[in-house]
Order: sequence, then structure tokens, then C-alpha cells
Amino acid sequence: MILSDRDIISHITEGKIQVFPSPNLEEQLGPCSLDLHLGNVFKVFKPSQYPYLDLKRSVNMEDIMEEITTGEENSPFILQPKDFALAVTKESFILPLDLMARLDGRSSLGRLGVVVHSTAARFDPGWSGKAVMELGNLGIMPVVLYTGMRICALTFETLSSPAQESYSKSEKRKYAGQEKPQASKINQELR
Repeated sequence: MILSDRDIISHITEGKIQVFPSPNLEEQLGPCSLDLHLGNVFKVFKPSQYPYLDLKRSVNMEDIMEEITTGEENSPFILQPKDFALAVTKESFILPLDLMARLDGRSSLGRLGVVVHSTAARFDPGWSGKAVMELGNLGIMPVVLYTGMRICALTFETLSSPAQESYSKSEKRKYAGQEKPQASKINQELR
């Protein structure tokens, strides 16, 4: 079951869902979601000596990406047509073992051709950290995004029972506790 605005307020007030910094509920709360803001750290692919990405090749994906840090508030980040960038939310959050969250892009950005996530929309029970978004510009014009703008929304869903294993404590986790975007670690699975 998806949490309503009342339940989101209750869960935040009781500390079941923890959000840092504390959200401005008047601005960020929707009927069944909580908007998050764009952070100021991005990762983009830099020119590489590799003609393609081979997921079985022993390549440190961090080495083929460049980190860009903008100013804290209202600093521009230009997403060119057909560009791809990893970005983080300003907020970090912690989920209990009986909830999961889903990240959705905002319709107003989607209407400009901006995709906020490609595939990674689920945050497992026990998640702790900032959300990383896979930004893409499917449009034909550059789009200027600003740090601190509302960029995405989280919805929260209850599980049928609490999960046995917390994502943040799982040995299989790759991205728990992240404060900055991290490059793909999929090649660790294929070795």
C-alpha cells in the first residue's frame, strides 16, 4: 500500500522515515509523495580511450567519469540534448525495514524531455543515503537545471512484513550510504 500524505507526515514525525535536512512539508508534500531537491554534485562521462563499455572488462568506471560540483543553491547545470549525467538529491533519507520507496521524475521536467531516472527507481527497506538520479535529456534543446530545485518525488510503500535484511547492512549492497553519485559497479558482478 502506498502511503498517503497523512501517513508520510506521521512516519516523518515519528522518525520512521528520516529525511535530512527536514523537509518543508508545505512545499514538498503531495497527496502521496514527497518532493526532493537537486543536489550540487554530478558525474558525467569524460572522453575515453575505450571505444565501448565492456562490462566484463576490468575497468574502474569511476576513472571514465568526471565529478562536477556546482554552488549550493540556484547554481546552473546545463544538460545538453542526448546527454547523460548522474546526480544526487540534496536530501538524504533512511527507510525502516517495513517500507520501500520509489523515485519518480516530475511531469513538468518530463514535458521538457528531461528524464530523471532510467531504471533505478526503487529504494529497498533499510536504505540510507542520498538518491542518485540518472538524468538524461531526450529533447532537442539544452535544459538548465538549478541546484535546490525540486527534481523528483518519492512515494513510500509498505511491505507485507518487515524485511529480514536491511539494504544498508547487506553484503550485496553497492551504493548504501552514498553522499555523491557513484559510477556503475555492475562489472563487479560479472567477474
